[in-house]
Amino acid sequence: MKKKGTMRLRVGVLLVVSLSVAACPEAPDLTLPTATEIASHYHYDGPLEANLSGNVAEVVVTQPAAQLRRGGALWARVGPYIVLFTSDTQKLLEDYPGLAAVRVITRVAGGPEVARALLTRDELTGVLWRRSLNIAGRARLEGTARPALLEDLVRWGEDHTSFEYNARYTGR
Repeated sequence: MKKKGTMRLRVGVLLVVSLSVAACPEAPDLTLPTATEIASHYHYDGPLEANLSGNVAEVVVTQPAAQLRRGGALWARVGPYIVLFTSDTQKLLEDYPGLAAVRVITRVAGGPEVARALLTRDELTGVLWRRSLNIAGRARLEGTARPALLEDLVRWGEDHTSFEYNARYTGR
């Protein structure tokens, strides 16, 4: 009798352990990207640098000085959002669940920082990502001819990021 009771107990314990292990969700891979992996996510037509600051991906892009002279404060403010609200950023956050945020910094070639914006991982839902991509896409395509689209992107960016502007370029 003792053997039969002991056997049932062992089977019961094994069953409980098996069920509890099966019920535990697999922990996400929180590996952080290297600077090279961050940079490889972006398609930018100018100089781009990337690095990791803690668990924040930083992308530094050069904004042409001529663009800032021609477009003034509006182009200075919109710079980070043009890069930040892209499918590149969305994919980077999807590929690396350990990232808390992405920060885009714009600089003048060989010069100072113009602007920066930090987008946290949980700021945009799927619907808001689609809206972001739409607003930014229209600004990229038609912003030169229709500056109101750039202003829309700046407002959207300011509503959904932490940002800083260099007063030298923006008057703020």
